Amino acid sequence: MEPIIRVKGISKRYRVGGGGQYYGSLRESLTSSMKAPLRLLKSRRGNSNLEAQSHFWALNDVAFDVEPGEVLGLIGSNGAGKSTLLKILSRITRPTKGRVELYGRVRSLLEVGTGFHPELTGRENVFLNGAILGMPRAETARKFDEIVAFAEVEKFIDTPVKHYSSGMYVRLAFAVAAYLEPEILLIDEVLAVGDARFWHKSTERMRELNRQGSTIVLVTHNMFLIQTIASQALWLRGGEIAGYGVPLNVIGLYRQASEKTEPNASVPADGNPVRINNLEMFPESQWASANEALPQSGVRVAFGVDTAPGKYLFLVRVTSPDGLPYFTTYSDRSEFLRPGRVKIEATIPRLMLNPGEYRLWVAVCAEAGEHQMLANDSLPLKVVSPRGIEASFNLMWNEASWRVSKPK
Repeated sequence: MEPIIRVKGISKRYRVGGGGQYYGSLRESLTSSMKAPLRLLKSRRGNSNLEAQSHFWALNDVAFDVEPGEVLGLIGSNGAGKSTLLKILSRITRPTKGRVELYGRVRSLLEVGTGFHPELTGRENVFLNGAILGMPRAETARKFDEIVAFAEVEKFIDTPVKHYSSGMYVRLAFAVAAYLEPEILLIDEVLAVGDARFWHKSTERMRELNRQGSTIVLVTHNMFLIQTIASQALWLRGGEIAGYGVPLNVIGLYRQASEKTEPNASVPADGNPVRINNLEMFPESQWASANEALPQSGVRVAFGVDTAPGKYLFLVRVTSPDGLPYFTTYSDRSEFLRPGRVKIEATIPRLMLNPGEYRLWVAVCAEAGEHQMLANDSLPLKVVSPRGIEASFNLMWNEASWRVSKPK
């Protein structure tokens, strides 16, 4: 299979300082151009190190391929070159060296204020973006209602977008990017300006797009999101690739480097046969309804795991929709001498969560723990306030009783 994105040794150099660009009069422009050769001659006689001191390389010889249908997560500290790389992939910025090849229709969502014309209404911008992508107007019209409903801007769709809040703008921009059939979708941390509910909607939409065959490149500082949505991860450090491959492995190296520890060379091999199946969640004690827990409710989680011989650790984690962990509970380590399917159950007697939307995750790890997570899966969890009682619990650790069967 041929890659859908090819990045061939790209580098990007920026000039340090210099302030904003100044546009003078015609006379000033002509005078400046006449003096330019003299300035050039003087500059060549100056300090040969001046150019090196006044420029820096945001990216340096970055090369990788992305296969069709992959989700590539870009991670790294601020200033590592992630946003610069996305701008080059989006054709917003030209690389100083190297080249990028894209073989598909590209949609990008990089920063608030790009992609829409501020004087046009939301409706007009939707159709303009469809035209830019080469989509027939009838096709854009067919998806228009879905876009507006997803963005939740029905009341403002005929208002110029310059009057939108940043949240409204990003919601509509993401909806346009996600519903106009992108073959390649490029997303920066811009979604962080939205609320938690929209972030959850966006991540679910990205998963759906990926299931439909879209290729996604995502920049985020949310490591748990990278673990659960990306098929490959690329770690940039100082404009260079510091790690590339299985997300859990790359994230482990990134975290270890951030903590100034030596990288752990013991990582699980690709193609590990461990699989999670039949994940189910059951009420324990009193629930508000079949699908709504109370802060004091308990929950029982059951799932099957196809294992290979080895030692394993199981966990249950409750997170916010965007992956922020609230608590995690771990099993004891279990050793299986032969392959087979095991049944796992964990009972959490009290959730102790404030009312809201959550996700409940289960995961299988190697004996070393979370740095060698082998498989994970999740279910939505909703907690509501007791009738007549305003819940105000603090977040806290929790515990569970575990029962792990032997392979059959």
